[in-house]
Amino acid sequence: MTLKAQNQKHKIAFICTGNSCRSQMAEGFAKYLAAKTGVGDILEIYSAGTNPKKVINPDAIKVMSEAGIDISNQHTKLINDIPSFIDTVITMGCIDGCPAISHNYFEDWDLEDPDGKSIEKFREVRGKIEKKTKDLIIKIKNML
Repeated sequence: MTLKAQNQKHKIAFICTGNSCRSQMAEGFAKYLAAKTGVGDILEIYSAGTNPKKVINPDAIKVMSEAGIDISNQHTKLINDIPSFIDTVITMGCIDGCPAISHNYFEDWDLEDPDGKSIEKFREVRGKIEKKTKDLIIKIKNML
């Protein structure tokens, strides 16, 4: 993973299929943590899906609100709606269904999709996303 020149922002994209749960939660955590750790001004953070749903899952909004993060103003996006080159691409577990995106760094987090499952499953997935996102933001911050 490499950062760009000082005047360019490091782009991060969280990609899943529907862009209504996992990738939206990751985007919310990343924006919150980037601002909290002082790297928000050097990052551009996106989420997108290969087949996005029309709205963010209300349970994703609810469990993120419980964590103190409001994602209700985010919106679902098609992968073509984000920049064509992303420095850091994170997939949520759709590695076979995700298209190739030009990138410098890639991880697949292999997270279960909570869509259609219990609120407890949403909370479990949220916890995993929070930890992985914290680790990612720390890794990027330490590269400065």
